[in-house]
Amino acid sequence: MIQRLTTKAINLLKNLIETPSFSSEEDATALLLENWFQEFDIPYTRTQNNVWSVNKHFDANKPTLLLNSHHDTVKPNNGYTKDPFKAIVEDGKLYGLGSNDAGGCLVSLLATYTHFYQKENLTYNLVFAGTAEEESSGPNGLNGLLKTLPNIDVAIVGEPTLMNLAIAEKGLVVFDAEVKGTPSHAAHPNHDNAIYNSIEVLQWFKDVEFKKTSETLGDVKLTVTQINAGKQHNAVPSEVKLVVDVRVNDQYTNQEISDFLQEHAPCKIQPRSLNLNSSSIPKEHPLVQAGIALGRKTYGSPTLSDQAVLSCPSLKLGPGDSTRSHTADEFIYLQEIEEGIELYIKLLEKVL
Repeated sequence: MIQRLTTKAINLLKNLIETPSFSSEEDATALLLENWFQEFDIPYTRTQNNVWSVNKHFDANKPTLLLNSHHDTVKPNNGYTKDPFKAIVEDGKLYGLGSNDAGGCLVSLLATYTHFYQKENLTYNLVFAGTAEEESSGPNGLNGLLKTLPNIDVAIVGEPTLMNLAIAEKGLVVFDAEVKGTPSHAAHPNHDNAIYNSIEVLQWFKDVEFKKTSETLGDVKLTVTQINAGKQHNAVPSEVKLVVDVRVNDQYTNQEISDFLQEHAPCKIQPRSLNLNSSSIPKEHPLVQAGIALGRKTYGSPTLSDQAVLSCPSLKLGPGDSTRSHTADEFIYLQEIEEGIELYIKLLEKVL
C-alpha cells in the first residue's frame, strides 16, 4: 500500500508541476487534489482553493493534528534553463516549478494522510489541508481556512527541511520607511537633501541590534531591501522611501519590534502587517521526541511558512531542501519523496 501511495504521489506531483498555480490562481491544482480524494473514495471539502479532509473516525473529544502544505507557487525567475512547467526526471531528480517548494511535501503528507485515513482508535484526529496563497501570505489560504477547520491542537507544516525538525521559525515584519528632506533644483545649494539624509538612516539600520537572542533562532535580523527616490537628474526629491525586512525570533513579538523601531528609528516607519509571528513547538512534545528517536535533527528555521498563522504548537518538516526553493531549475530527488512518506508514517505511528 505504501509503495502504491508513493507512486501515485510522485505522479500527482508531476501533474502539479505541469499545472500553473501562482498564488490566488490555484483553481486547477485544487482540482488535482480533489481528484486524489475521489480516487481513494475519501470525503473532502473545497473552500475556495483550499482542499481539506478529516479522518474517517474523527472524534470531537480527541485532540486534532493538522497535516498542512501548500499548492501555490511563486513565478519562475529568468534563470530557468528547463521548462518550469514540465516535469522532467533526470538522474533521480524531478525538475519543475514547485517540485521542492512545496509540492514534494504536499504529496508526501497527502499520501501519509491517506495511509491513516481509515485507521481506528487513533490518539489524535487527523486533518489534511492542501492550501493556497502561502507564497503571498494571502487572506484566502490557511489563514482564512482556520475558522472553518476543526480546532487544531498541533500541526505538521510541510516545507522542505531535509526531513529534519524545524522546531521554531522566525516571524516577519515588513516596514515602509520615509526619509524626508527639502526638494530643490539640483543646481542650487541644499543642506537638507533627502538622499544625503538617508545615509545616516541607513547606517542606523545597519548598526541597530536587538539584544535578546534565541537558542533555536539566533538574533533578530533587520535588512533594508529596497530604496526608491527621485524622478529626474536635475531635481532633488523631497523624500527617500525604504523597505525594511525584519526576521523576528521567538524572544520578541512583532508588536514589540514595531514599537521599538517606531520609537527609535531616525525616520518615519510603519509596519505593513504584524500577523506573521514567530512559531515554535516544545522540544519535549511527543512529535518532536518521535522525530528525534528516528534520528532526525532539530533546528530553528529562518524562512517563513504557514506556521506564522497558527497559534498552536507546530512542527515544520518535509522532504526537499529549503536552499532550492525559488531557485532556477528547482528540483527534488525522487528518493526524498519516498523517504519523506516513509518517515512521516513512522513519525505518526509513534504518536497515533
